[in-house]
Amino acid sequence: MIVTLEAGTPQSTREAINAAAALMGSPANALRYDDGTAVVVVEGDLPADVLELPGVRASFDKHKAYMHVSKLARERSVVMVGDVAVGGDEPVVMAGPCVVEGREETLAVARAVREAGATILRGGAFKPRTSPYAFQGLGELGLQHLAEAREETGMPVVTEVMEPDQVEMVAHYADMLQVGSRNMQNYPLLRKVGTIGRPVLLKRGFQATVEEWLMAAEYILASGNPNVVLCERGIRAFDPAFRFTLDLNAVPAAKELTHLPVVVDPSHGTGKRSLVASMALAGIAAGADGLIVEVHPAPETAKCDAAQTITPAELASISRKARAIREVVVEDGVLV
Repeated sequence: MIVTLEAGTPQSTREAINAAAALMGSPANALRYDDGTAVVVVEGDLPADVLELPGVRASFDKHKAYMHVSKLARERSVVMVGDVAVGGDEPVVMAGPCVVEGREETLAVARAVREAGATILRGGAFKPRTSPYAFQGLGELGLQHLAEAREETGMPVVTEVMEPDQVEMVAHYADMLQVGSRNMQNYPLLRKVGTIGRPVLLKRGFQATVEEWLMAAEYILASGNPNVVLCERGIRAFDPAFRFTLDLNAVPAAKELTHLPVVVDPSHGTGKRSLVASMALAGIAAGADGLIVEVHPAPETAKCDAAQTITPAELASISRKARAIREVVVEDGVLV
């Protein structure tokens, strides 16, 4: 049950709600808003006499079901990834290979994407693949290569974590943990990354609604980690011309509903190298705070997602144009 408490609700009412929730075995989870109101979430229905106490107003507003994520809680969040601000005035570009292929390859692509305007290095050490026979990444060795690339280039690292048991190890090497599309509703994983001291990049599930995406983010924030960046990465649609369809409606919709930064993945969102630049810039025009792009010096030879991977030169063009578009469409972090 979701209960709204009016501004000035007596302390006795709050204590009665807490007591009733404790008897139900479900401690009340409350968040106070700037206007003095509060929202309380309890698993189950509070007794009628409690709901009749002064200041209590029962509410089933879906917007408040994700109360920590909701814009009612805060107008705007800026998430720091190392020394890079996501959600600030500048668009952030996360770039690198889909999968870490080796030490020299990782160092080379890190240098190249930094030169092309990237500020965060991406790369997969653990990769969920549709086929069990496809390259799954180098595991901890891949994390070590990413960490070495960070030391050389100064760029913080974002990489995917797939299981709760991997979280602490990945957090040891990475500056930001990515929860991938297939794991958006892996609730044990969401709770675990909510307890770790690393920002989280939460990709939208490719069959998830915007509300389900925000509720997944709520798991992380409710577990204690406020540093979440949402990523629209494309949804599965009926047209076989595209691997996925980049849902740019979701970008301004999420910005209306939540205070969290939003970035766009035009690589997975299209599945086609020729479309990446156009959709990347469209995402920035829609109000996205940044991009995450798959880049490889020789895309055709990439061990993963070659068809949607671009070159460093193409990334440089995207980075330059994204900054120009951001200046036009966003003022003080707000789409104009």
